Amino acid sequence: MARKILVVDDSATVRQQVGLALSQAGFEIIEAKDGQDGLDKISANPDLLMVISDVNMPYMNGLEMLETLKANPLYAKLMVFMLTTEGQPELIERAKKAGAKGWIVKPFKAELLVSAAKKLASMA
Repeated sequence: MARKILVVDDSATVRQQVGLALSQAGFEIIEAKDGQDGLDKISANPDLLMVISDVNMPYMNGLEMLETLKANPLYAKLMVFMLTTEGQPELIERAKKAGAKGWIVKPFKAELLVSAAKKLASMA
């Protein structure tokens, strides 16, 4: 079972923090800088375990990327959860409807993120 996670965030610092926490937990990390870059990386890595995505990004935001992914039968089962500064109930509801498995608000605790990733990995 692949333990490869795509981290999609327009902040290099956040990608680095998330990547470090997850790689120390044994996951392989791939990074993307926005939703469009994320879709490109997803199609180039068919063995992805999950995607962790920010919501607010240029070019294509995380919710648009999620909705595009879930509309494609090839990626409909790919687990995605959102890691964002946003906490509005309507955004969380939109993400849930689109198929997001979870929502973590930044700033995040590394242990919480790793725990969520491990839980989702065990469901894969």
